[in-house]
Amino acid sequence: MDHGHPAAKINLRNDYSEGAHPRLLQALAMASTEVNRGYGLDVHSERASALIRDRLGRDADVHFLAGGTQTNLVALAAFLRPHEAVIAPASGHIATHETGAIEASGHKVLTVATPDGKLSPELIQPCVDGHAGEHMVKPRMVYISNTTEWGTLYSALELQALGAFCRSRGLLLYVDGARLASALTTPGNDVDLALLSTEADAFYIGGTKNGALLGEALVIVNPALRTDFRHVIKQRGAMLAKGMVVGAQFEALFEDGLYFVLATHANVMAEQLREMLQQAGVPLAVDSPSNQVFPMLPNALVERLQQYVEFETWERRGDGTTVIRLMTSWATPESAIEAFAGIFPALYREGRAAMAASQAQGA
Repeated sequence: MDHGHPAAKINLRNDYSEGAHPRLLQALAMASTEVNRGYGLDVHSERASALIRDRLGRDADVHFLAGGTQTNLVALAAFLRPHEAVIAPASGHIATHETGAIEASGHKVLTVATPDGKLSPELIQPCVDGHAGEHMVKPRMVYISNTTEWGTLYSALELQALGAFCRSRGLLLYVDGARLASALTTPGNDVDLALLSTEADAFYIGGTKNGALLGEALVIVNPALRTDFRHVIKQRGAMLAKGMVVGAQFEALFEDGLYFVLATHANVMAEQLREMLQQAGVPLAVDSPSNQVFPMLPNALVERLQQYVEFETWERRGDGTTVIRLMTSWATPESAIEAFAGIFPALYREGRAAMAASQAQGA
């Protein structure tokens, strides 16, 4: 059956393929007409920091960096002593998508298998117990991401349990917030920036994946981790001379809540996508309520769908199915979801029929 190729592929690959929201570009254009101090000491970065601290309701240091991997590398290199290690989910970004950046800084990443990308005290404790004495690296930090690489998110109770556990074990809690905006605006979420800042020693607020051209805001809450941090940023080559490029964008994102508006749109588009898939009878690999959706599709359908849709292949399973990732962004138009809904049900029926025929032949 010929479903007809759309003029351009439907983009559901990620949430950073588009450039930047027009208001951020306007803010950059205006800042570019000024003479600003360098290295993050400009008025825009200072105001953006103040706006973020207002959201936290507490004192904290805020530093602006270019990207997520860079932020994780600089933070963990600064926070850990040479013999100390970080505990992360096996699917965690620092363990799977950063080319060994943390290990290259001299720190081992200890991974823990999880069914949904989330860590809990019960999962962490065996890892701590298994690294006792001076002959092994010493676990010092727990790394989580919110949302996770599987699109799941932490509840307030889960985050508080992690925070209490880490404090009782002398561990630091660090939160990768590349997609924090999606987590904070997901329906049913009960975590906000204020609560996050009471439980985490440090975390970052992702801009790259929520409407910014580039940039992340690293928030250091624990006073013991703040000393000389700008020295570490500079030494690691992460200090932008034109710091206002990131500062001005975060100023625009937080001055009237645009940060949350953009993420809400991404989540709404993902929910429409999820509803369409469920109506078609597609099983989902994990209950991810955020802007990441993980349908399980027949292998043959995955190749067929790639003719029409941009997406990531996430996990091949041994039962003739593949988990793919469909992702919406701040810029995903409703027409993209409608276009996907227009072609997918028939393709899915064809894929299931082909899978059944193949299994019958194998039997």
